[in-house]
Amino acid sequence: MDTITPEPRPAWIAGRPEQGMGTSLVSHPFDGSEVATVAVPGAEQVERAVAAAVAVAPQLRRSPAHMRAAALDHVSRGLAVRAEELAEVITAENGKPFKWAEAEVHRAISVFRIAAEEARRFTGELQRLDSDPTGEGRLAMVRRVPRGPVLGISPFNFPLNLVAHKVAPALAVGAPIIVKPAPRTPLSALVLGELLAETGLPEGAFSVLPLGNAETAALVADPRLPVVSFTGSGPVGWSLAEAAPRKHIVLELGGNAAVVVLADWPDLPGAAARIATFGNYQAGQSCIAVQRVIVERSVAGEFVPALVDAVRAQRTGDPYDTTVDVGPVVDEAAAKRIVDWISEAVGGGAKVLTGGSREGTTVEPTVLTDVPADAKAWADEIFGPVLAVSIVDDTGAALDAVNASAFGLQAGIFTRDVQLAFRASAELEVGGVIIGDVPSYRADEMPYGGVKGSGVGREGVRSAMRDLTEERVTVFAGIEL
Repeated sequence: MDTITPEPRPAWIAGRPEQGMGTSLVSHPFDGSEVATVAVPGAEQVERAVAAAVAVAPQLRRSPAHMRAAALDHVSRGLAVRAEELAEVITAENGKPFKWAEAEVHRAISVFRIAAEEARRFTGELQRLDSDPTGEGRLAMVRRVPRGPVLGISPFNFPLNLVAHKVAPALAVGAPIIVKPAPRTPLSALVLGELLAETGLPEGAFSVLPLGNAETAALVADPRLPVVSFTGSGPVGWSLAEAAPRKHIVLELGGNAAVVVLADWPDLPGAAARIATFGNYQAGQSCIAVQRVIVERSVAGEFVPALVDAVRAQRTGDPYDTTVDVGPVVDEAAAKRIVDWISEAVGGGAKVLTGGSREGTTVEPTVLTDVPADAKAWADEIFGPVLAVSIVDDTGAALDAVNASAFGLQAGIFTRDVQLAFRASAELEVGGVIIGDVPSYRADEMPYGGVKGSGVGREGVRSAMRDLTEERVTVFAGIEL
């Protein structure tokens, strides 16, 4: 592949490419072949990146909106020009099928475009204070300003788009950002650094640092970086929050996502096809991939066989093959863990309706039923191509089953009942409810995040811009209103 070379890819230190004090190897998850090496910055380089972000923060905060918007527009256009190359890079480092990698690139293009638009209209508001006699002749100006430089820590499963969701909102509000990509998948973030370097952003506005866990922990503890935005596993995310109690922490964590199929849904095979696709896309390595399938008993006899057939139709293989639906998981240790969780569930009485085994890093798309409530395949986030089916008697039991989880990111409900939709919106303990589809839907404009064990704060460009800023109030007295 033209874009993958044996030379170390440079890190980006305060907007400039530099070789590091060491290197790290990136391997293709499907066959273990060497993809690239990347530069790993040393302590002195990391310090320069942080110091530059701190130094440029006042300038970037005061920068005109048109400058920031122009930079974001440039990145959006650059991603579009290099879309095929970037899709190949994502498939190489992450192993997701090429068609899903293409979709990820298009999402990132959209994120930067939306951020450019929001940067232009991210303004404050004026409030009259004369609703009370003490406020006569007074006017409040409320504006939002960046909390400070941002540390953005991204996971391996969406190596471009989830970096985009850190970088674009930060630059839109005028906050410098230091990106720490996942060690297994740094290449997409480094390409993004190339595009950012082509803009008019001042030195220090961004850095991309492919670092290990120890170095990342030091950045999280650094008081000069007051905002930490992390997407990844629950245990790691909550440990970061504990390590930095005085910082503003945004956590987008695990999902254990549930979908409910109710008797009033008119197209059960269609629902089965959607669930099969979005339980297995990204090899199940998405926090909103379907994991738990809750089916009303009166339609289970028709729905469950349709789901099994739809899952069996999911094609595994080389992710560069455009007909492949399900690629490998990130590494063999992850594949072994997933199969071990399946075995644990079976040991507790679960039945395997299809799948259940692996070949190397490729896990067969799997459907389980009768999974014990305390089995990891039901109670935890399996992060693999596994669906656990539960049959319930009625709508109330279905909603209770959704809530019987330590997680609360998103849920889907296949129903045409509008009253039930509003009830679910009020009662389900999740950050988002998708009516008439799987929980795997996400629009980059909408607030996105969870409750309970699924995190704090919200992603989505506009919501993230609010999370990365704080309100400041100026009151003007003696104003004729």
